[in-house]
Amino acid sequence: MSNFEAQIAAAMAVTDAFMAAFNARDLPAFEQTFNFPSVRLASNTLTLIEPGYHQPQMFEKGPLSDWDHSAWERREVIHAGTDKVHLDTRFTRYRKDGSVIGGFESIYVITCEDGHWGVKARSSFAP
Repeated sequence: MSNFEAQIAAAMAVTDAFMAAFNARDLPAFEQTFNFPSVRLASNTLTLIEPGYHQPQMFEKGPLSDWDHSAWERREVIHAGTDKVHLDTRFTRYRKDGSVIGGFESIYVITCEDGHWGVKARSSFAP
């Protein structure tokens, strides 16, 4: 392991909390996993995410309309430093019956800002 074991552990903890809050549809807890502003690049669209961006309706339409939960398949460190960790990830989206909607490759950038570790940017092949 690198000299940045604590930073990597923090990044893994944030992505664990990110996934748990998302699966629970707990938007206040989900927002705690971000460092705002945060950026998402998906479907050829760059989205700037600020507090309050995520709304309960997002679970009822579009790519999440048939979604029940997601799970990490892979989280590998690409780079790590004193205040930032880059992760190469793959996650899978599932329906309530356990069938797979799809698996998606993503890069997550986790930063430490004012002592808070959070998702600063992600680039995903997920819709």
